Amino acid sequence: MTDAPQHSRAYLVGGGIASLAAAAFLIRDGGFTGENVRVLEELPVAGGSMDGSGEPAGYVTRGGRMLEDEAYVCLWNLLETIPTLADETVSVREETAAFSAKWPTDAKARLIGKDTTVLDAADYGLSIQDQLELTRLLVLPEAVIGARRIEDFFSPHFFDTNFWAMWRTTFAFQNWHSAIELKRYFLRFMQEFPRMHTLSGVRRTRLNQYDSIIRPLRAWLEGRGVRFEHGVRVTDVDFDTDERGARYVRRLHLERDGKPDTYELGDADYAFLTIGSMTADAAYGSDDSAPELVRDKCDGGWRLWETLAAKADDFGRPTAFNGNVDEAKWESFTLTMRSPLLLHRIEELSGNLPGTGALMTFKDSNWLMSIVVPHPPHFEGQPEDVYTLWGYGLFVDHDGDYVHKPMAEATGREILTELLGHLGLPDIEEQVAATTTMIPVMMPYITSQFAPRTVHDRPLVIPRGAANFAFLGQFTEIPEDVVFTVEYSVRGAMHAVYGLLGLKNEIPGIYHALADPKTAFGVLRAALG
Repeated sequence: MTDAPQHSRAYLVGGGIASLAAAAFLIRDGGFTGENVRVLEELPVAGGSMDGSGEPAGYVTRGGRMLEDEAYVCLWNLLETIPTLADETVSVREETAAFSAKWPTDAKARLIGKDTTVLDAADYGLSIQDQLELTRLLVLPEAVIGARRIEDFFSPHFFDTNFWAMWRTTFAFQNWHSAIELKRYFLRFMQEFPRMHTLSGVRRTRLNQYDSIIRPLRAWLEGRGVRFEHGVRVTDVDFDTDERGARYVRRLHLERDGKPDTYELGDADYAFLTIGSMTADAAYGSDDSAPELVRDKCDGGWRLWETLAAKADDFGRPTAFNGNVDEAKWESFTLTMRSPLLLHRIEELSGNLPGTGALMTFKDSNWLMSIVVPHPPHFEGQPEDVYTLWGYGLFVDHDGDYVHKPMAEATGREILTELLGHLGLPDIEEQVAATTTMIPVMMPYITSQFAPRTVHDRPLVIPRGAANFAFLGQFTEIPEDVVFTVEYSVRGAMHAVYGLLGLKNEIPGIYHALADPKTAFGVLRAALG
């Protein structure tokens, strides 16, 4: 560890949660002064994939994250020390716990069948063969599983079960995704097996996670002098290796508002490089237009990783993740409603008040559509008479059941038609449409981190011999942990900061449900049904 962190400089490439967490750990645990920490972000707003924006005329979030007590220990460690914007004596962690206790999740309509029938989601439907196949996957080493897909390990019956319908839509798995990632998810979230049908283990922030997590975290960082530089795209990094084999970042090449620039790094300076992006090149539609599917990697995150990967064989293989847009994409949508009519009808069907129901999945829908109604307000400044709903479809290339075109080609109004059809509410479409704005979002790489992969496709957070640099984000390798979670980004940031600075702080351990006899018994009872 450097004996003079007060004079060290840190450059954080990317403004997502991984970089913001790393900046907080540098200051809170590493002794850095905020003035020596710079966050370099291409976009005009920080937060990365944790977004939430708009106005009463049309709010939008690209995704929503369901947090959890047992698995999200690094995130809670961070948020325990970040005060809310409304009350500096209350931490974001405390606010989230209080909100979740006041509005606990207890879905009464997790799965909706044909003719708007509420299915018995507690009946997981796993056969003995399904259970044996699941057990086989759990005991196989990752090196043996390799780049094989989920569909290589299960028979057709498994994919028709209620269990798979709930698991895949909770975590956004496709049958062709990595079997290694599914195994990790089973082990990491096994405590959810007995409560998959209610999602009662879910914890939610008071507002969307940009307003409830990113804004307070940024305010805390800026209050300590951290510099946020927007309009900055890092395009290349120069490395050097000394006589001991230690590798250093010496220079960051960047474009600042389209003009070339550089930052020079000394031995005591640090670079934290976010690689890849699951929301890169997201495109927005409207009531009257479908979102574009962008395929040519305009976002700087992928291009930077591709440039870096060509410099060293242990910097990962980005093409394993961004090479097949059609297997990684899906589409989400946000409804902004200026009438409570639709919400009241959903309450009648589901038996849940807004904010208590978690996901409702239309199990037989051609788009495999799911929706969630958050507790209002979901956005800072949202008026009392405005309501929101979020949803997504996994099968965006299939024709709809009520709109006879693929979801990827549907306008916001057409997606609304499809949703109302599955809710059995075509009779109120004109009334709802007249007071509703629908914003769909196409995300070409949203599940790219689930792509089938080998053990060498993701770089370590701190590569071999790295003396002053680390990789951040969803495309690094953290043994046993699971991507597509905020926890993964924060845990990676903690590893990066503590490892490079030689800190002795303990990193919270990964929760193992099967190590707890009571939890293990509940899992077995749910799985064996």
